[in-house]
Amino acid sequence: MLDFCAEHGIGSETEVVPADKINEAYYRVLASDVRYRFVLDTSTPA
Repeated sequence: MLDFCAEHGIGSETEVVPADKINEAYYRVLASDVRYRFVLDTSTPA
């Protein structure tokens, strides 16, 4: 699958979530209110 995506220029869209918003991101997942893949920014303070 990764080879296919690379050959066809397909990539994922992400939403970077600061560490202090992790609970909000979790509840959005539970509510099916997620359009992009969440990526946790671990460089931000929790």
